[in-house]
Amino acid sequence: MVRSIRITILLLCVLSVLALLHAYIGMHVVADLGLPHGASMLAWGGLIMSCLLIPAGMLTRLFEDHPLADALAWLGMSTMGLFSSLLVLTFIRDMALLVADWLDYHSVGLLTDTAIAVPLLAVLATLLGMLNARRLAQVVDVEVPLKGLPAALEGFKIAQISDIHVGPTIKRDYLMRIVERVNTLGADMVAITGDLVDGSVAELTEHTAPLALLRARHGTFFVTGNHEYYANAPAWIEEIRRLGLRVLINEHVLLDHDGQKVVVAGVTDYTAHQFDSSHRSDPHAAMAGAPADAGAKLLLAHQPRSATAAAAAGFDLQLSGHTHGGQFLPWNLFVPLQQPFIAGLHRLQNLWVYVSRGTGYWGPPKRLGAPSEITCLRLVSAGS
Repeated sequence: MVRSIRITILLLCVLSVLALLHAYIGMHVVADLGLPHGASMLAWGGLIMSCLLIPAGMLTRLFEDHPLADALAWLGMSTMGLFSSLLVLTFIRDMALLVADWLDYHSVGLLTDTAIAVPLLAVLATLLGMLNARRLAQVVDVEVPLKGLPAALEGFKIAQISDIHVGPTIKRDYLMRIVERVNTLGADMVAITGDLVDGSVAELTEHTAPLALLRARHGTFFVTGNHEYYANAPAWIEEIRRLGLRVLINEHVLLDHDGQKVVVAGVTDYTAHQFDSSHRSDPHAAMAGAPADAGAKLLLAHQPRSATAAAAAGFDLQLSGHTHGGQFLPWNLFVPLQQPFIAGLHRLQNLWVYVSRGTGYWGPPKRLGAPSEITCLRLVSAGS
């Protein structure tokens, strides 16, 4: 009962904020378009529809068996992407008008022209973002220089995919294309660093099936992301194991690569303990018992903020995702408030941290300035 009340209050708060933000766009843009009364009412009606579609699209999981659920998710998430651009461009326009006023610059068409530009640019950004999100992720080649890397591990190749978010708008065909591209890389191992799904096993088992076709010399390794815990992580762990992938839960395995040992460890998501106390993320536990003379020590950890503990535990390289590289404005402004690294290769003490921008997308099918990626990492000797 208490939980239901809290959810209701949260939903009402979200709807209230959405309504205020849509009203802001209406009063600052629609009012300046100079539209006839009927067209103005249609524009306001579109904003009201947007305000309703966004939460509806996010709540489709509550009625995931309904035949129209996916269509509503597509509509709601696409609307969220358009709204985000409208909001940002409306704010930028207001700032520009303030500057123009401060400079005492007055133009007959300034208000109308800038008001027209806002929806036009928002639609263009949304369409371009959708094209970027829906295309097959490109392969990004990265060399990771490790001090004292044995000759046998020179060129050890890791294919990383992350944050695919199989769910309402990402289905089997999308994942199959990713699997086929990964298999062309001839990787020594595949790392999946969490947020594979957005939905239940019963709903998505058909769509995650292509993972069983991943091929690499030493196999495929998986760690949980926060979205697995939203969708019943124990059930997904069992399903992923059924597909033949190795799930690492605060543990490691030893690979024998041409006579040299490689530690491949994995931790649960940084916030996993909030869902299951036995799943508290622990890089030290993942390293426990690993041979000190291993040629390379790798950690799969969904969130970059595991890096401090990973460095203390003695890992050489951490592979993460979670951030989506920001995905698109304005969300890219908030990622640095939570995570130490946004995308790419970074150094923390003796630890290298690579953060994938993600291989799929979450929410709106939209990516701007943060293209999706399939990462091909090669270990090389420092100085080579």
